[in-house]
Amino acid sequence: MKKINVLVVDDEPGICAGVKRILSRYSVSYPFMDEDRGFEVYEAETGEDAIEFIKKNPPDIVLLDNKLPGIQGTEVLEYINENNRDILVMMITSYASLELAVKATEQGAYDFIPKPFTPQELKASMENVTKHLFLRTMTKKLSKEGKEVRFQFLSVLSHELKSPLNAIEGYLKLMQERQAGEDIKDYDQIISRSMERIKGMRTLIMDLLDLTKIQFEKKEEKLERVHLNQLMQTAIENINPYAIQKDVSINFNSDEDIYMNADPGDIEIVFNNLLSNAVKYNKDNGKVDVTLEQDKKNGYVKLSVADTGIGMDDEEKQKLFNEFFRVKNEKTKHITGSGLGLSITKKVVDLYNGKINVETEPDKGTTFHVHLPVESESKN
Repeated sequence: MKKINVLVVDDEPGICAGVKRILSRYSVSYPFMDEDRGFEVYEAETGEDAIEFIKKNPPDIVLLDNKLPGIQGTEVLEYINENNRDILVMMITSYASLELAVKATEQGAYDFIPKPFTPQELKASMENVTKHLFLRTMTKKLSKEGKEVRFQFLSVLSHELKSPLNAIEGYLKLMQERQAGEDIKDYDQIISRSMERIKGMRTLIMDLLDLTKIQFEKKEEKLERVHLNQLMQTAIENINPYAIQKDVSINFNSDEDIYMNADPGDIEIVFNNLLSNAVKYNKDNGKVDVTLEQDKKNGYVKLSVADTGIGMDDEEKQKLFNEFFRVKNEKTKHITGSGLGLSITKKVVDLYNGKINVETEPDKGTTFHVHLPVESESKN
């Protein structure tokens, strides 16, 4: 259980002891918390003592009485506002001083609790302030992660696009200077190479967009009942022109209509990436076998995509789902890709609390197995 540090600032020993006794046996749970939050309570009798404590060990929450010997609670609140705005302050005040407490909230206090208070009233107040503290922390974390993701996106994009852009610029300069002659047919090979480079850049950009979407988007979209057979048929139709070029046949086997609760865009990412890899790394005259079935007993959809391609060794298999990893050998040197497709696929499967694993053997082929729960009510 994670602990929240609470500083009670009050010159009445009974108040401090009561708060300590109540909170020592109390914890707060919240649907989005990874674990419950308990409380570690510290005491200070004066405002001066409170400020010294805050300087050395800033707490998460301060329960602050206004009427103190020496400097008053409002002066401690002013110090916190000026020096450590991450601390949440709850004023402890008598009913006769409610006007002062309201004014304190306007000056930066999170809330106030009138005394004398019951254990239930204290627990209710602490539950509210703990949830607020948690949500504020998560908001800051998401904001920070967002900046990191955007920086990573731009860094990778600029690095990975530099080489193909330089190549295309070189090809265009050759054409501009007519270095291969005046006949447009003399430039067919240069044009084809440029098109391949552009295709690779488009793939990289789309994969990076998918990756940042999965890593950073708020998971608030509504799930819907998705017909997986139709999505797979569409994915096969999309990849089929490329498969025909490589003389690779795609066979789809499914004995029944299968549905699951999902975002269709997420499932399309999984289907498209697995099919694209199966064709791309296949041998000429190879085949791809796609099987979609439902495990009704365990509530799972099972997808298998098997190819007769070049396969992988154990070292390559271990790195398969790493971002920007690509199998590099004599057989793959002419195959373009971003190295993100399978990493993105695994992230999507993980979002749905599913599983993905791979069986592979060099020169014999690769089979991906994906298990997805049928009733995915939310993505975590």
